[in-house]
Amino acid sequence: GLSGAGKTTIGFALEEYLVSHGIPCYSLDGDNVRHGLNKNLGFSAGDREENIRRIAEVARLFADAGLVCITSFISPFAKDRQNARKIHEAAGLPFFEIFVDAPLNICESRDVKGLYKKARAGEIKGFTGIDSEYEKPESPELVLKTNVSSVSECIQQLVELLQTQNIVPQASLKDVLELFVPENKLDFVRAEADMLPSVEITKLDLQWVQVLSEGWATPLTGFMREAEYLQVIHFGTLLNDGIINLSIPIVLPISTEDKQRLEGCSEFALSYQGRRVAVLRSPEYFEHRKEERCARVWGTTCAKHPHVKMVMESGDWLVGGDLLVFERIQWHDGLDQYRLTPRSLKQKFREMNADAVFAFQLRNPVHNGHALLMQDTRRRLLERGYKNPVLLLHPLGGWTKDDDVPLEWRMKQHAAVLQEHVLDPKSTIVAIFPSPMLYAGPTEVQWHCRARMIAGANFYIVGRDPAGMPHPETKKDLYEPTQGGKVLSMAPGLTSVEIIPFRVAAYNKVKKAMDFYDPKRHNEFDFISGTRMRKLAREGEDPPDGFMAPKAWKVLTEYYQSLEKKN
Repeated sequence: GLSGAGKTTIGFALEEYLVSHGIPCYSLDGDNVRHGLNKNLGFSAGDREENIRRIAEVARLFADAGLVCITSFISPFAKDRQNARKIHEAAGLPFFEIFVDAPLNICESRDVKGLYKKARAGEIKGFTGIDSEYEKPESPELVLKTNVSSVSECIQQLVELLQTQNIVPQASLKDVLELFVPENKLDFVRAEADMLPSVEITKLDLQWVQVLSEGWATPLTGFMREAEYLQVIHFGTLLNDGIINLSIPIVLPISTEDKQRLEGCSEFALSYQGRRVAVLRSPEYFEHRKEERCARVWGTTCAKHPHVKMVMESGDWLVGGDLLVFERIQWHDGLDQYRLTPRSLKQKFREMNADAVFAFQLRNPVHNGHALLMQDTRRRLLERGYKNPVLLLHPLGGWTKDDDVPLEWRMKQHAAVLQEHVLDPKSTIVAIFPSPMLYAGPTEVQWHCRARMIAGANFYIVGRDPAGMPHPETKKDLYEPTQGGKVLSMAPGLTSVEIIPFRVAAYNKVKKAMDFYDPKRHNEFDFISGTRMRKLAREGEDPPDGFMAPKAWKVLTEYYQSLEKKN
């Protein structure tokens, strides 16, 4: 494809996908070939032919050694590409020609090196697409249209092609794995469950049942067994089917008494408030080493940490096993319509003709600094050639600590933000992510990102100190605020999502609006802390103009003043 079509981006994304699924591969592109193997070649017709011939021979050697070799080159001439194919076919090796088809104007708009500009000015001669012909492939194995398809959609198409040729095993590409009983078997399974012994689970456990049953933790088939638990707490990944990022243990604690009562049972029911909601099959029991779990997941065993406290007070055993969940978990709080499953979200994105989905995870009210970051992300995606990027505003809806704003009030506040068009309602989906909050910093942020990836997001905005909180005793940051973003950018197994790093926003006193912070103009900025915001809201005072949409601020003042009345 042409320069700027997206060959290298897709090539390296495919390489990451294959490596994360345990499939050996290597990428060749201009940066690692032109500076070494082919550094004596120029851009004449003869040199271009020799360039592709050498690349084809090297690719053949990699393929012969059992690697998938991904080559990302303009390859403008049909006869050179045909020769590369013959080199592989003569060795009995499969060869796939992929045409990355993007219109010239799109390629020029992506031209970060300014090569097209120089070619049009006559500074570069023989530039493909400008004054040198590009011979389009007549019968490629696959055409990827990067002006309408996202990187993750292109990877999906590539992997499906490789699956049909048995180069990538079918198991490497999993759809969302829901754990609901099929409707035609529901009556039978319910009747069977009524005869089984049962365990009463907590509200927190039921939230994890919802997470598992809706497929947010694909490919888990239920609560983690010991092998999965050990992989997660020691490696942050599942290893049974390639490398799958899963950074937090999803486990079911039970008491010693329940363990003794259930031993020997091949299955038992899970009940919440006396109502049976699921069956757990083929149970496996293992010791709940709470201190070790907390030290590895949270980096602290301080019992004043709100989630650590819950772990320490939970059962002394963990039980893993396959889950069969009778039906969607409903909370009957007036918000169930916002609890969209990964499959439902994917369908919504398709209906909206989204060519990019960028997700923003939050457990706090939205102020205009957050909005600025989301607006800026959309602007940058449009500049990159996307036509219809959609925002997934995805507040966490499971358990949160007592001093966080409750979900009901946060949803009211988010609705007010959209009513005031601080965010565009036509290109925004507001949905609830059912996971409980862990406050586990860089460990937890990987879980937040991967769950959105499962739901179809291909861009993820990471904030300052994601999933962090002050240490319960020292009151200092429990996690270094920038490390969540750094960890996320390096995390294995997040193959089809691009991380959008956080930019610090503060209130600009000159502009009377939230603005990206510039240290050179430090005196212009006012960092409005959460403590100060809460004090203003409790006292019914307004924040500086432009800090938050007025209707959204009104919701917050109502919430904090209702707390004052209760107190």
